Amino acid sequence: MNILVVNCGSSSLKFQLIDSDTEQVSASGNCERIGLDGMITYKAHGEKFVTETDLPEHGIAIKKVLELLVDKERGVISSLDEIHAVGHRMVHGGEKFACSTLLTEEVLKTVESCNDLAPLHNPPTLVGVAACKELLPTTPMVGVFDTAFHQTMPPEAYIYGLPYEYYEKYAVRRYGFHGTSHKYVSLRAAEILGKKPEDLKIVVCHLGNGSSISAVDGGKCVDTSMGLTPLEGLVMGTRSGDIDPTCIEFIAHKENLSLEQVMDIINKKSGVLGISGVSSDFRDLDEAAKAGNKRADLALRVFSHSVVKYIGSFIAVMNGVDAIVFTAGIGENDDIIRSRIIEHFDYLDTTLDQKANKMHGEERIISTPESKVKVICIPTNEELAICRDTVEIVTKKMVEDTVKDVLNNN
Repeated sequence: MNILVVNCGSSSLKFQLIDSDTEQVSASGNCERIGLDGMITYKAHGEKFVTETDLPEHGIAIKKVLELLVDKERGVISSLDEIHAVGHRMVHGGEKFACSTLLTEEVLKTVESCNDLAPLHNPPTLVGVAACKELLPTTPMVGVFDTAFHQTMPPEAYIYGLPYEYYEKYAVRRYGFHGTSHKYVSLRAAEILGKKPEDLKIVVCHLGNGSSISAVDGGKCVDTSMGLTPLEGLVMGTRSGDIDPTCIEFIAHKENLSLEQVMDIINKKSGVLGISGVSSDFRDLDEAAKAGNKRADLALRVFSHSVVKYIGSFIAVMNGVDAIVFTAGIGENDDIIRSRIIEHFDYLDTTLDQKANKMHGEERIISTPESKVKVICIPTNEELAICRDTVEIVTKKMVEDTVKDVLNNN
């Protein structure tokens, strides 16, 4: 099957066309600055093409992508009929979706009801789905939810210490994010270790500009660091992570700011950017710290400390751990951060193999052979995970339809 994977952000659209049989990417790209002076980056046949074009909204971006895929010179398919299914990354499914699902009209209405939980991401995603349905009317559409993997958390992990009525009335609770990545990486870790997922306790550290950690016990998520929104949890690139809620009121009064202005600060101007005053990019922080910038060094230490705290607490939640896994931009590429984190877990009889840890962006075990708890680096591949889920859902539907036809004919 040729599976088109679509990821709509608030002002961007990433895509990949994947041959599910070989799991190779035929074409990929990114539509940027949607709603402004648009630009499309397109990769196919080993070449990269960049085009500036008007992209007033996500529907137009989808149309441009499909035109590129069938273009006589740059395209990789001769007809849109060769796209057998579309997998859409859906950020927030609330409590409604514990797994990927076919995007029927009823399902889309349910997703729309979750818009207030992800106002920047769900609406453009729904526009992208609508555009795909219009341009590919007979092609199955599948939604793969960021929140789905975390729906196995028990109530004691997701209920906040707030009046219960807010959960009942508004579904205020912990949801967690990056679920597609956490699921893919935890399953891949089990394969690397040659064990069944149900026999393992794994802490997955998805560390990037947005970072989250999950406790995966027996193949199921039992706790995660992000909450109602992606703001909770670790100190991140520009997000504060966990803070005393009173800070919001205190800063608002001291600075004469509105609630919206303070929320903008803790979402976009905090984290390692706010601490360092330098950058949200960890490469910039490393350089600044090496040059003697004490605040940049402090930002890196605060970040590492927050990761250590969550790993330790999740080991306690699971009553043990078999593997600690690093993924995403920082997790895959920053050996110094990994080393700073793992040095706190000597009590687990775990030691990093310094040579293996120096390698960047490669799948490998980076702990020594004698370490009881394995430390693994696994590049995440959310697009491939979405592709696999899409194939599974579509194949299941095809089998069900075939059975129905047989029964009806009899």
